[in-house]
Amino acid sequence: MMFLYSTSVFLSAFLLFLIQPVISKEILPWFGGSAAVWTTCLVFFQTTLLAGYIYADFCVRRLEPRRQVILHTALLVASLAVLPIIPSTYWKPNGLENPSWLILGLLAASIGLPFFLLSTTSPLVQTWFARANSEGNPYRLFALSNLASMLALVGYPFLLEPWSPTHIQALGWSAGYLLFACLCSVTAWVSLARFKRKAADAACEWNDLLPKPIADSGRPTIARQLLWCTLAATGSILLLAVTTQIMRNVAAVPLLWIAPLAVYLLTFILTFDSTGWYRRSIMVPLAGIGIVLMSLPLQGMGLGGKISWEVSVFVVGLFFACMFTHGELALAKPEPRFLTRFYLMVSLGGAAGSALVGLAAPIFLTAYFEFPIALVLTAALIWWQVRSQAGIFRAMAVGPILVTVVMATATVKSHLADAVTITRNFYGELRVVQVADATNGPYRTLVNGTTIHGAQFLSSAFRRRATTYYTSTSGVGRLLDALDHRGPALRVGIIGLGAGTLAAYGRSGDTYRFYEIDPASIHVANTDFTFLQDSRARIEIAQGDARLILEQEAPQQFDVLVVDAFSSDAIPVHLLTFEAVALYRRHLRNGGVIAFHLSNRFLDLGSEVAALALAHKLRAFPIHDARSEGKLVVPSDWVLLTDAQTVIDGSEFGHSAQKVEVPRIVSLWTDDFNNLYQVLK
Repeated sequence: MMFLYSTSVFLSAFLLFLIQPVISKEILPWFGGSAAVWTTCLVFFQTTLLAGYIYADFCVRRLEPRRQVILHTALLVASLAVLPIIPSTYWKPNGLENPSWLILGLLAASIGLPFFLLSTTSPLVQTWFARANSEGNPYRLFALSNLASMLALVGYPFLLEPWSPTHIQALGWSAGYLLFACLCSVTAWVSLARFKRKAADAACEWNDLLPKPIADSGRPTIARQLLWCTLAATGSILLLAVTTQIMRNVAAVPLLWIAPLAVYLLTFILTFDSTGWYRRSIMVPLAGIGIVLMSLPLQGMGLGGKISWEVSVFVVGLFFACMFTHGELALAKPEPRFLTRFYLMVSLGGAAGSALVGLAAPIFLTAYFEFPIALVLTAALIWWQVRSQAGIFRAMAVGPILVTVVMATATVKSHLADAVTITRNFYGELRVVQVADATNGPYRTLVNGTTIHGAQFLSSAFRRRATTYYTSTSGVGRLLDALDHRGPALRVGIIGLGAGTLAAYGRSGDTYRFYEIDPASIHVANTDFTFLQDSRARIEIAQGDARLILEQEAPQQFDVLVVDAFSSDAIPVHLLTFEAVALYRRHLRNGGVIAFHLSNRFLDLGSEVAALALAHKLRAFPIHDARSEGKLVVPSDWVLLTDAQTVIDGSEFGHSAQKVEVPRIVSLWTDDFNNLYQVLK
């Protein structure tokens, strides 16, 4: 019986958390590679987990054993109908829907019932265990489930993602779920038989097979249940806030989703496995240090540009903060007869926290302020929990509150300073900042996270000048100037609008067609900047994900196709695959050029683009523009791909463009297989 209980719990938790990166990675390209895809997925996962715990609580309290087992077995059999877990193309967006609700509907249809049943397993099996073993500790099964969850998450980016295409991952998971459904059904029916025998031997009813109440315990009060919910919600808010803080500045990829979530689960494992792991006297000051460390005014990220330092600051701080919230949760847990109610309130708190960050924050907060708010809330919760302790503990709690309030206030003020426009939606936050300059006059800068997406002088003398990554010495600037000098009007496609800076190169007769997924970006480019209005070229804007639109359009016959789709410092991976380049080539004229903008602090994408060029038998030319003197000039990295022999060999490029070879062995990225771990700097 112990083998059945342990295996059922372990396998269910393993599959429960393995499906999260698998399904999220499958649908990520459909929604523009936005970091918000993972946040919205977490809302679904937490909410479905809550529904599973409600079901478990209902079954344990309202259904007699046989009906409980019959119902659960029937649902397990019904859930097999959705296998394999490969999302239907029916759910592909056209660019006009609300992405959040579409993602939630897609997940519900694709994995809703299997995920729901996996989420019910831990509390149900723990209840079966508690009623069969009066002396056992069912909460150790909870620790086992979290261990399995963490193994799934940690194993995915290192053992599964680098070696297995996405559709193989989905098929493998489906096979694992089939095994789980059989195992869980056997466990349920064997447990029922055991309970019947035990009840017959003891001449008692089902509910009499509960563990004896421990001293000073009874039905949890409303206040105690609210504490469970609050502690769980705070941990969930911190998890999503930290994850978003990392992803929006690096990349929306499973590798970076998993680090915070694995730490979050690790704290559950440690605190619920044994009371010895959580010592309030140690963890309270460490939690205070952790949130103070995360509250430092880093302007999002700014520890020398090393991704290991950037991620470590937030992950270590999250660990100590969650050790506090989950340690206090473990101290407040009830006796086993109330464990389904306990898990229900914990799940309710987790779902509420994820909904606040994933759904409410984009609506009610104009910028990414949930992170500093989460730190202040955590500091306040630390003080609340130790308010009746010795004075030294209260002092340790008050210190972080003061520091986080000061830091959060300074961060918010700095973020709002000189801001002309701040807008936020599913695709991120856009901020337009206006700065006075005595030499060239005032200018405006478009910022997403910590990355500049364009800038423009406001004076009539300089406002048509291309700036930042797009100056005349940049790769794309040199290319457009060279083609302008050679002849007829150009047709240029640009994936990613930003401030519309590249429109400055447009000549009379040219056509510049922009592809932009974010409607807020289109609005900002037309209202806060004038590159589009000032351009001599004909300007076209297509709203939606560029891959999806280009798949539906007739060949556009572009002379140049610029791939410049940033989400802060993150690159949507689905725009850098073998299939994506094949699609780009379908829309190019003979001898056309694909220009990839690869400026990035954390990812070395040049070798991957070179591998794509080799696979398509194209020539790849990197152009690094290190020039940084002068206002609104930013160093940039571009790689130009073409099959023409003369387009880039002209004197206009000098020695800036040199043919590049693949510098090391890299895995060719496809829509079904890609791994950013190999290109981390």
